[in-house]
Amino acid sequence: MDDSAPDSTPADRPDQPDRPVYVIGGGPAGLSVAYALRARGVRAVVLEKSEQVGASWRRHYDRLHLHTTRRLSALPGLPMPRRFGRWVSRDDVVRYLEKYAEFHELETVTGVEVSRVERTPDGTGWLLHATGGRELTGAAVIVATGYNHTPLLPDWPGREEYKGELLHAGEYRNPAPYAGRDVLVVGVGNTGAEIAVDLVEGGASRVRLSVRTAPHIVRRSTAGWAAQYTGVLVRRLPVGLVDRLARPMAKLSVPDLSAHGLPRPATGLYSRVKEGAIPVQDVGLIDAIRKGRVEVVAAVEGFENSEVMLTDGTRITPDTVIAATGYTRALDGLVGHLDVLDGHGGPLVNGARAPQNAPGLYFTGYVTPISGTFREVAIDAEKIAKTVMKDGAGRLSKLPV
Repeated sequence: MDDSAPDSTPADRPDQPDRPVYVIGGGPAGLSVAYALRARGVRAVVLEKSEQVGASWRRHYDRLHLHTTRRLSALPGLPMPRRFGRWVSRDDVVRYLEKYAEFHELETVTGVEVSRVERTPDGTGWLLHATGGRELTGAAVIVATGYNHTPLLPDWPGREEYKGELLHAGEYRNPAPYAGRDVLVVGVGNTGAEIAVDLVEGGASRVRLSVRTAPHIVRRSTAGWAAQYTGVLVRRLPVGLVDRLARPMAKLSVPDLSAHGLPRPATGLYSRVKEGAIPVQDVGLIDAIRKGRVEVVAAVEGFENSEVMLTDGTRITPDTVIAATGYTRALDGLVGHLDVLDGHGGPLVNGARAPQNAPGLYFTGYVTPISGTFREVAIDAEKIAKTVMKDGAGRLSKLPV
């Protein structure tokens, strides 16, 4: 693994017209597409702004495990070791990504951040502006900077003047600092749900979970059947049909928590997935709520001095507020000027389709599929590599035979 980017690429020299494909981001999506290209003899250079691959996984909280099975989470060309178990831990995911880059001899340049991507002046390729004033020219670009890129902290009224402790879930590592403390977790996605359970098990004196919209909750596994298997089976079915099928299954497998402040969702499960809201996989939340160890409260409306104001008029004074309020894609500075983003700042297309107005520019890892992110980025990697080969014939830098 190289830790310094070249000041120029072969494409910058008139005697060498071939250009590499640049992959921006050294996470699962970026590494898998780099391998898929390399396997086809194309030179792919991964540019990673941190000092190591798998940077986002290194920042996650300690207890995190994949919610998808080991077998269906491997990237192309390298199975995950059986010793990792069925539900792979955060640390083992990091080990796997490191091994993946090493095993496939991927050309990975760390410590280099790409700030802007634009067309080359002659329109035949892509110009990347990177750390240290570098200008790198590629035949194609795959953007894989990650779905969870930049922590999003809502601009709640009074937030700046709040006197209590407020942090984003991205800063949370383990429950040790919160033992004996009163903690409010804001947001009931998978991260918020798991942190709430972690705090309870780690000795927090009181844990409240602030919920704006009731989530769909599914069992991670039932009688050995992983929820992911169902996700794979229904992936291509009509949304309305999956919504109807999911309703009776939810009633059978998940108890009604309405009496505890968490009613069943009014909208269909797959409809919510299409809006970007993946179901919460139960890793202890249901029992914690039923036993009163996690208290469900209303959404946060704002802050005033040391108080947190909730939408139902309640005011509470927790010692710590942990905002599990998601992330932004942070793609505006990189490609926003190319008219390739939607109204939410995400790419208009994902996978092997390039935007019509930007041929040779691809995005991967920016959706949250019901069938599992690792599985889908692995599939997309192969499709993107095939498309790049088809569209870039004659322009791509080839690896030496």
